[in-house]
Amino acid sequence: MKWTDDRSGNVEDRRGSGSGGAIVGGGLGTLIIAAIIFFLGGDPSSILSSSGGNSSAPTEQRDLNANELKVREFVQMITAENEQTWTKIFADNGMQYRPARVVLFESTTQSGCGTAQSAMGPFYCPADQTVYMDMSFFKELQQQFGAQVTEFTIAYVMAHEMGHHVQTLLGTTQQVDKLRRAGQYSEAQMNRVSVATELQADFYAGVWAKQTDSREHILEPGDIDAAISAAEAVGDDNIQKRSQGYVNQESFTHGSSAQRKEWFMKGYTSGDIRQGNTFDQLLK
Repeated sequence: MKWTDDRSGNVEDRRGSGSGGAIVGGGLGTLIIAAIIFFLGGDPSSILSSSGGNSSAPTEQRDLNANELKVREFVQMITAENEQTWTKIFADNGMQYRPARVVLFESTTQSGCGTAQSAMGPFYCPADQTVYMDMSFFKELQQQFGAQVTEFTIAYVMAHEMGHHVQTLLGTTQQVDKLRRAGQYSEAQMNRVSVATELQADFYAGVWAKQTDSREHILEPGDIDAAISAAEAVGDDNIQKRSQGYVNQESFTHGSSAQRKEWFMKGYTSGDIRQGNTFDQLLK
């Protein structure tokens, strides 16, 4: 993808700060399971807050290398493009957009939803309206899930998490939480609500890609294919086939590979936020 000259000041880089730590307890298997469950997820507070015996020890401060500094600049650029695009979309629909913060971290860090751990994957925390990014997860995405990882893959993932921020600003997140707390629905029904929530975030990522490219011409050949590759790689059916050898649709929480592709492309093709009612279709 093409870089722009825009940079956001809402990015905090905690890498190399010495505030991280090595995970004690849980083990690699736990981390991989957590990464699978929460990659491209919504509110991870239930897992983050229940880290149990896990603890962290401070690490020595270090200087970031040239590649890490480039990653920071790239994230600052993508954050700025999200801010500009969503500010315009909200204004066009008579609303005011409030930007999310973005935190880059390694190993562990504190979030408004609890302790964020390395390899859990990027996530959005509604409590502090912040996207948390452990960039090392993209290696896992490529090596373990076979996704095509490019700069636009990172941009798509961030756009998905920003989609969860949009849901918080529009009140969707709060409505879903209210349904969950009410306890009136079965696990299968709440799973369908979760799928609708995640697919809507994919739709918003597609809307962002379309509108940002119309303004800045950021897309290059292969970029949309890279986004689709990432979306399909973390579809529930693909993950279940890899982890347990069979698919149980009632346990889906993020949507199938085909659904994730469909809703991202619907957002990208239309560029219209008003066409993203995933709940009506999935909850009938």
